[in-house]
Amino acid sequence: MQIDTQTYQTRRQRLMQSLPENSVVIIRTGELATRNNDCEYEFRPHSSFFYLTGFPEPSAYALIHGRGDMTLVTLPKDPEREQWDGFRFGCEGAMSQFGAYDAAVLDDLDHVAFSALDGAANVVYLFHDDMLREKIAGWRDAIAARARMGAIAPACFLDLSPIVSEMRLRKDSEEIAIMDKAAQISVEAHKQAMRSVRPGMNEYQLEAELNYVFMKSGARQPAYNNIVASGSNACVLHYIKNDEVIDDGDLILIDAGAELGCYAADITRTFPANGTFSEPQAALYQVVLDAYHAGMKELTVGTPYEACHNAAVRTLTAGLVKHGLLKGEVDFLIESKAYRDFYMHNTGHWLGLDVHDCGAYKVAGESRLLEAGMVLTIEPGLYVSVDNESVDPKWRGIGIRIEDDVLICDDGPYVLTHGLPKEIVDIEAFMAESR
Repeated sequence: MQIDTQTYQTRRQRLMQSLPENSVVIIRTGELATRNNDCEYEFRPHSSFFYLTGFPEPSAYALIHGRGDMTLVTLPKDPEREQWDGFRFGCEGAMSQFGAYDAAVLDDLDHVAFSALDGAANVVYLFHDDMLREKIAGWRDAIAARARMGAIAPACFLDLSPIVSEMRLRKDSEEIAIMDKAAQISVEAHKQAMRSVRPGMNEYQLEAELNYVFMKSGARQPAYNNIVASGSNACVLHYIKNDEVIDDGDLILIDAGAELGCYAADITRTFPANGTFSEPQAALYQVVLDAYHAGMKELTVGTPYEACHNAAVRTLTAGLVKHGLLKGEVDFLIESKAYRDFYMHNTGHWLGLDVHDCGAYKVAGESRLLEAGMVLTIEPGLYVSVDNESVDPKWRGIGIRIEDDVLICDDGPYVLTHGLPKEIVDIEAFMAESR
């Protein structure tokens, strides 16, 4: 699934309309990263570069000016290097396939930048890009040194990040279609894991089931490192070792999502390795599920972003009190953040080209209001450390998280990751079918 070239052009036009006159935007895609010695990781373009250009190759720069005209500076066509490393679009392909107004080879970057920046009033780039910042400073100094010949160095520098982040926060129909597909690929992968799990397997064997479904369905890679955590490993929020044996009686927490067309899905499910929840597991699982449903009610247009988290926290805290893991009044326990011994993260995040996507969560100091077209996760959880001696031993080592991807719509939330069991009875029935 691909986004139309005209869509990228429209994005660049919108970007330039939001900037002061006589601005030049410069953004780079990034370089190949070395894995070891002379072996590199598969290249993945910087998300904001890709959002504005659709260009997938490394070492490229985009200069955007005027009403959205783009000059792409890229690696040249080189039959010898392409024999070793693969196809390159080159300048001709940059213009014919990606809507570039002009194109140049990477060796001409300085010349292209001098021409674009001479006389520009504003240079707009991602301030966190140290490499690009150094290049821009060099170009600016070189232009200033030619002042006697009539060159005019730019004097104002603006951060591109908050501008493009606001654009990326609201998804268009093409983005939603890709994310919907990525979500359903991920649903099928999680179903395969539920079908395949058996006590005695290694966690990485279960991870292989996920990756198999991702790749055979057209998602070349996961959107982030898969988490396949059995037993107490589920209490480690970013557990990625995935190398321990799954024991009978363990809960399995899988946090995994496919990446399709650079867009991410992000799902977590927690289920019993032997197909049946124990009584303590089911009790805490139901608390998390109740928190999920409480938070979901708040995912409506015009509702503050943090309302979902607040509703989930209240439900989780009440559940912890009900089962004796916390003692006291719910309001006080929330105010004192006592619940954070068991729930230490937020109830979601923006989702898009990055799994933790860009976009401010507050505007003018207040929780931003949800709008149609925003996509976010909802992911309450509970994690009881094996070392927590303040609770009954039956709870220790239980880690649970339930996560779905949600599109905010005018008529209510739409769960992109629909179709994957999360009710206790549905999980047990689904797993029983494969045994």
